[in-house]
Amino acid sequence: MTVLVAYASRHGATKGIAERIAEVLTVDGGAAEARPVSDAIDVVEYDAFVVGGAAYMFHWLKAATEFVTHHRTVLAQHPLWLFSSGPVGTDLVDKDGRDVMEVSRPKEWERLEGGLPVRGDRVFFGAWDPSAPPVGVSERFLGLMPKARAALPAGDFRDWDEIEAWAVMIASELRPTR
Repeated sequence: MTVLVAYASRHGATKGIAERIAEVLTVDGGAAEARPVSDAIDVVEYDAFVVGGAAYMFHWLKAATEFVTHHRTVLAQHPLWLFSSGPVGTDLVDKDGRDVMEVSRPKEWERLEGGLPVRGDRVFFGAWDPSAPPVGVSERFLGLMPKARAALPAGDFRDWDEIEAWAVMIASELRPTR
């Protein structure tokens, strides 16, 4: 079984998550590779898919959404998981008492998951380096609002144990089909 872990990342945090998932799947005995969705990928060569993208302002990166939409016919015939990275910090609930991971779920997922065999989806904490140059309109806009920018916690908040556990779960679901 060959698994594609396709990702869309602006600053590398989502890429790191995708690479770790691919590593865990490979250690488990499968063949997995992490590749950016922008690569020319022949998806028919793969037996299962994990697709991830960074999320900004509750939206998945457009490249991740376009990848799923463009390859929908092939993805519909194979096991599929989705992930997102984006919230930063360590708070598990927001100021209104809502689960941070639930409210950070990309809005596109509901539409994309319709008709696809999505076996699971997960939102992971991301990373933010305020010294990194802004990429995209939302980051440039944030740069114009110093108070909002200062309110974002800087650092790497990815929970590697959680990411690896999710990848192990995927590997266990794929194991019977190997």
